[in-house]
Amino acid sequence: MINRSLFILAHQLGDRNFYPAYKKQLQSQWQPYSEQKASQEKQLRKMIGFAYKNVPYYHKLFRGLKLESSDIRTLEDLEKLPILTKDIIKENWDDFKPVNLNSMKYYTNSTGGSTGTPFQYRLLKYDRFLSGAMLYRGWGYADYELGDKMVFLAGSSLDVGSKSVITKKAHEISRNLKKLSSFDMGTEEMQKYTIVMNSFRPRYLRGYASSINFFANYIINNDVEITSPSGVFTTAEKLMPNMRKNIEDAFGCDVYDAYGLNDGGVGAYECSEHNGLHIDTERSIMEIVDDTGSQMEEGVGKILATSLHNYAMPFIRYDTEDMGHIVEDACGCGRESRLLKEVMGRQQEMLQTPEGKYVHGAFFNSYMFEKIKSVKEFQVVQEKLDKIVIKIVPEDGFDETQLDMIREIIKQKSSGWDVDFRFVDEIERTKAGKYKFITSEL
Repeated sequence: MINRSLFILAHQLGDRNFYPAYKKQLQSQWQPYSEQKASQEKQLRKMIGFAYKNVPYYHKLFRGLKLESSDIRTLEDLEKLPILTKDIIKENWDDFKPVNLNSMKYYTNSTGGSTGTPFQYRLLKYDRFLSGAMLYRGWGYADYELGDKMVFLAGSSLDVGSKSVITKKAHEISRNLKKLSSFDMGTEEMQKYTIVMNSFRPRYLRGYASSINFFANYIINNDVEITSPSGVFTTAEKLMPNMRKNIEDAFGCDVYDAYGLNDGGVGAYECSEHNGLHIDTERSIMEIVDDTGSQMEEGVGKILATSLHNYAMPFIRYDTEDMGHIVEDACGCGRESRLLKEVMGRQQEMLQTPEGKYVHGAFFNSYMFEKIKSVKEFQVVQEKLDKIVIKIVPEDGFDETQLDMIREIIKQKSSGWDVDFRFVDEIERTKAGKYKFITSEL
């Protein structure tokens, strides 16, 4: 009870609207989808009106399209607007500043991006704390309660390793958590992380999918005794089926995947039914669109985000550069929000063949882990249109004759690809500490 009270107090000191917003979201998750959509559209009209009146870029955009703010009233009306990209924002940076920005309380954030080039954006203070409320509600799909013990295993995008020691300690105490870095994951660190898990005994473990999977491999391969949490939350990276099973086996509990990003404000969380990720509606609008920008009710397409509360920098039909698979299924948990069957990954994880076709990186992932034995990690790099390099960190017992089978499988996708295998000691992480399975240099 003390942990819960301290947790809430720490957040309320940051923004007094946090706890009321959290309680409101706990109730709205059970609303019929028609009510959720109506609330979204009410907030959308407010945001569009604000952007048209106060943000020069949108005012010019609407005028150029011969549209008034009143022309965008429903989710479907968003199709009247073009897709917003990072490049457009960078090229028109000053025009994205609201005329009344000085009267707002906001943060300046940045994302590393798939290329490693930072992308800066502003985030309204209220929107940031609303994102926290949405996050905790999403964890609640796995029975999380405010103040529950948690261990983070991640990098800078989850604020691990990015703060001073004093700030880190204060954050850990007030939020009842421990932060472990995915930047350093050698044998010595794995041993320390095991001690933390067994002494702190967290109810939940959260972190990058690849980092937790790496930790799981260490536990399994070394027959380590580990305190089993109630659940594991993965985020920030594509969670593959083999990784899910591996993590569940190592920690003896269910894995709950999640998707979210603050630039745009979209979020989706998996519940205990494991039928997909429930798409949040209160903070943003998520669209899945085809190549023409038309909304899809089912299938795989681009994920677009329209922020509903970030008045410091409204994102309208923002290209997240992620691909998602939306389905029309209903979930047995009783929540009627739309479902993402899965987040397919970054658009940059699509590799191009010399024949002009595209192959998603998941193709390589499934075959590399399911067909090849004794591989600790791997990475696929497309260096040229006709050149694929597969880096492999082998384990004891690795048999190089397996590579011929992989070449044959890859040839089925493209006979024009020259495949080169390279054995390395480790796969380099990004600046945020993430591990990229697939990268294209085209």
